[in-house]
Parts: sequence; C-alpha cells; structure tokens
Amino acid sequence: MNARLIALVSAGVVALVAVVGVVTGVLLSGSSEQPPVAAPQAEAPAEQLAALPPQPVHVPIGQPPGTVRLPKGGTAELVRKEIDRSGTLPVPDGVGEATWWGAGLDSPKGATVLAGHVNWKGATGPFAELWDSAQGELVTVTDEDGKTWDYRVSEIVTVDKETLPQRAAELFGQGGEHRLVLVTCGGRFVGGDTGYDENRIVVANPVV
Repeated sequence: MNARLIALVSAGVVALVAVVGVVTGVLLSGSSEQPPVAAPQAEAPAEQLAALPPQPVHVPIGQPPGTVRLPKGGTAELVRKEIDRSGTLPVPDGVGEATWWGAGLDSPKGATVLAGHVNWKGATGPFAELWDSAQGELVTVTDEDGKTWDYRVSEIVTVDKETLPQRAAELFGQGGEHRLVLVTCGGRFVGGDTGYDENRIVVANPVV
C-alpha cells in the first residue's frame, strides 16, 4: 500500500467529513459498559444473584488487545490515525500495523476503516489476506481492554485507485449502519507515487 490509498481519503472523503460533521470513534476503547451478568435460574436467592461475577470477556486464543485478526489468522496492531489537512490518511509504519480511521468499535453508525500494507520492504503483510477473502468469513477486533468485537464479511470490492475518490463516501462514510472496512493495495505494480494500481476493500458487519 502506498501513500495514495489515500485516494481513500482524498477530496471526496474530506468533503464527506465536512458534511457529516465529525470523524467519530474512540481509540481502541470499545464500550465502557461491563459485559452483562449471566442470566440466573429463577430459584436462585437474591443474595446469590448479587454475588454472581460478571461474564468473562471473550478473547480469541492468542489475539492480543488492540489488534485485528483476519479470517485466516493474520494479525495486525491497530494504530489510531487521522487525516491531515490534505485529506491524506497516514499509512502504517510496517506490515505489522493497521491504520485506524473513523468510527469507534462501539459506534452505532459509520465505518471503522482499517488500512494495512499488502507488502512492505520485502515482507508480506497480514492484509494480503484480503485478496483471498470470501463472504461469511469472520474478522475479530480486540480493544485495549481485551474486549472482542466480531464482524462477518459481507462485501468484497476491488477498485482502481483513480476511481476510488468517487466512491469514498459510499465506502468509507460515517453515516449508515456501523461496519468494519478493511483496505489494502494490490493489482498491478506501477511504481511511483501510485505503487499498486488497485485497492482491495472488504466490508464486514457486526455479529449480533
């Protein structure tokens, strides 16, 4: 992925942010509410109900807090970023990171956009998996507190970088139902400021 993914938040998204009002989200925080207590049996005495511990947080084995795990097991650390004055979304420092922009995990609306390199300095990144994604696959995100947010892939889109700005509002907008949007580069390598000539975009909806 190169600095023009970036088509991602070019003039189209800058205008979108201005219309919507704010870029929403909390850095790797998730909801501040505790998980609900397990439903007790009807005959349990009230004093026993009060002593019931909260349900344990569900964390996939081996997935550290503050990470995204892709369907085939690739994991990247989430790094919160915001667009700069030119409308450019800063790219990750390496294949082990994914840039996070947009809605928080607990937001009822808007896109949580995670962008990662397909490869970088000779290393293949976990986001290369997006080129083999299929509808129905599971993506998990853990916040800094270790709470897990599950999403299921619902849409897979390949977009030429030159046409991405025209679809920015549709794909990365902060309106509409909450969704996870994963982005990487690929296709034909053309070099220069463009790098690869396409973006792979995988949309996943919350598992409820």
